[in-house]
Amino acid sequence: MGAGEGRLGGTGWAAALIVAAGTSAAAAIAVTVRCLAGERAARAAVPFLALAPLAVWIATAMDAFFLAVGAWGTALLALAARGARRRALVPAAAGGLLLGCLPYLSYGLLPLFAVPLAVVVLGRPRLRVLAAAGVALAVVPAAFTLLGFWWPDGVRATLDTYLVSRGSAQRSYAYFLFANLAVLGLLTGPAVAHALPRTLAELCRGALWRGVLGRGARARSAAPAAAVAALAGAALIGVLVLDASGVTRGEVERIWVPFAAWLTAAAAVDRPRVRAWLAAQAVTALAVQALVLSPW
Repeated sequence: MGAGEGRLGGTGWAAALIVAAGTSAAAAIAVTVRCLAGERAARAAVPFLALAPLAVWIATAMDAFFLAVGAWGTALLALAARGARRRALVPAAAGGLLLGCLPYLSYGLLPLFAVPLAVVVLGRPRLRVLAAAGVALAVVPAAFTLLGFWWPDGVRATLDTYLVSRGSAQRSYAYFLFANLAVLGLLTGPAVAHALPRTLAELCRGALWRGVLGRGARARSAAPAAAVAALAGAALIGVLVLDASGVTRGEVERIWVPFAAWLTAAAAVDRPRVRAWLAAQAVTALAVQALVLSPW
């Protein structure tokens, strides 16, 4: 048997794993939306998740795998918040374990925790479910720390290496502050740009506090638009925090992927002319593929 036989060689297997994981994130986000906003909202979100322009980078960047880890961790947490008492601990622990991996997959994923935090606020899981998720969440950080890896030192070393290599740091902070958000719009597409103001207005009107945070599952299902708005708003907060930090200067067409997918769900709230907006999403994705030059 040759040296290369008996194991998976080449880049094909890695690409297949990334693509399979990245595309599965659409199902994970739909599961989360279904748990918090109901079946109708989840079904409305699926076509927009499938046709989002960010799909172009699902097959080309490792961030698609990061998207899947975060999305499935959040979905399992949402299922645990909704599930029966005895059956909720396993998905809670599994979700916590996946979410605990995020900071060690990419340093820029820490703000993504705003999304599972929104799930906790919306779903209001039992204390034992939160405890199971919290304990599992600490497993990966504890393991890395015990093996000698201190996360803050890794962040500092990465930042120092980036500054020494110069790269995109040659451009100003102000440039990337706005250019990064423009790239986010490119990833999410025109349907999200149209729907996001209306979606976030659900939060400003107080529907979230009256409906979603009311007592019981009946109250949560009474405000599906507010639940979707909370998920999209949490992802947007994560993006804005990361953007304002100045850490992400360039390469955001891939860095935004784990955040942008959650923003895409906002289009499910905007019901009129659904087919026209889906067509606009598809055309945008094709235009990005044909016209935008990206090394990722």
